[in-house]
Amino acid sequence: MDLTATTTIRKSVPEVYAFWHDLANLPTFMAHLDEVRATGDRTSHWIAGAPFGKNVEWDAEIVDQTPGKKLAWRSTGKPDVPNAGTVLFVPAPDGVSTEVHVVLVYDIPGGAVGKAVAKYFGEEPHQQLDDDLRRLKQVMETGEVVRSDGAPWGKRARKEFPQRPAQPLSDVELEKGADA
Repeated sequence: MDLTATTTIRKSVPEVYAFWHDLANLPTFMAHLDEVRATGDRTSHWIAGAPFGKNVEWDAEIVDQTPGKKLAWRSTGKPDVPNAGTVLFVPAPDGVSTEVHVVLVYDIPGGAVGKAVAKYFGEEPHQQLDDDLRRLKQVMETGEVVRSDGAPWGKRARKEFPQRPAQPLSDVELEKGADA
């Protein structure tokens, strides 16, 4: 599967590049990532959520890097999900913002059947990537991912359905947190 997406972030190229380059930041905006841990200068270990409450893991290496402009990686060894990708950081025409261009290539476990099952459960890969870039924009521009009151704790909110109309959380609800 090949995916592409682009967003424009009202931050400088060096700021956006530095944020993405710190791989530990990726789970703050990529909903299915649970952890990305650097294991060397150009290597890392990734853990991601998959359909049916499963996790997938893989190791990756940076194969091309131009500071402030480009990061490219590929999975190594025998990953659960073979993948590769490139992120380009391009100055936007306004002279202030950064265009982030992402290209991902990966094999969905289960092939066409796995893709259909993921889509059935609301995990369509193109939409996931668009949503991830929208959250990146929010994190970079506001410092956090904006969440509705119906899902105030993000991916942990899957246990909270049915949702109620948006309204301020009570002090009791805030104290209980996402594990309530």
